[in-house]
Amino acid sequence: MKRLTVILLLVAAYAQVQAQVRKDTSNLRAAILAEFAKQPEGKFALAFKDLSSNQQLFINEKETFHAASTMKTPVMIETFKQAASGKFKITDSVVVKNVFKSIVDGSSYSLDSVNDSEHDLYTRVGMKLTVYDLLFRMITKSSNLATNNIIDMVGANNVNKTMHGYGIKKMEVLRGVEDSKAFEAGLNNTTNAYDLMLVFERLAKGTAVDKKSSEAMLDILFHQHFSNKIAGKLPKDVRVANKTGSIVAVNHDSGIVFLPDGRKYIIVMLSKGIESEDISSELLANVSRIVYEYVIAK
Repeated sequence: MKRLTVILLLVAAYAQVQAQVRKDTSNLRAAILAEFAKQPEGKFALAFKDLSSNQQLFINEKETFHAASTMKTPVMIETFKQAASGKFKITDSVVVKNVFKSIVDGSSYSLDSVNDSEHDLYTRVGMKLTVYDLLFRMITKSSNLATNNIIDMVGANNVNKTMHGYGIKKMEVLRGVEDSKAFEAGLNNTTNAYDLMLVFERLAKGTAVDKKSSEAMLDILFHQHFSNKIAGKLPKDVRVANKTGSIVAVNHDSGIVFLPDGRKYIIVMLSKGIESEDISSELLANVSRIVYEYVIAK
């Protein structure tokens, strides 16, 4: 009986040590900070959460950044939420427009395809497309024109209300894209790494609106065209559902990494201050690889 007790105590002690090892992210933090230090002019933030073990790592996670196109994920969530409430259907058709109102004074402005990452939609202004089509373009190719059409339909204030209701307090979606008067007035969409992590955690757990809607949104995110950051240096059998964002000297990626063994984790990487998008993208891809190697080694 005493021998059995000793064995059980040893097993418990071993399990405790292993749990502590799994929780120790000091080496991971050091490796990421060393990578960030390669670009001293940059400012960075990171949020990581392993959804299998609940292990987390944060670096400057509450620092505010210009959201760039990462705000399109909460806009998509609000659209699915309104559809689920019966306000419209995702399969409904809407007329594509290219005239919008500035949030500063209500004056009209239009978008130029030259400044957009998706151009085909500009040839369809005045035509009808489904809400789903606009959402797909907004997420997968980061169409600014699709984004503004969707925001006009669902309302930026409603996006904020939904996010705040989710406990996401510091993310602010104030407006559509290319509102130059708002930009000059400092009225920009903002986020931090922690809040973006919470957004993707809801998607991963099926609680962004509901399970069916979450799965539909993940399917769109899986078709992401821009895959040179989180997914850039990961093996081909690793699936990533992500949304990037970039403007001048701002470069982000945020999403969920799905491993072949069924595990998944969230990673959000935000950066500003690096003029070269190629350099910042390479750095973020390196950080993503560091996190991946840490997770698979556990």
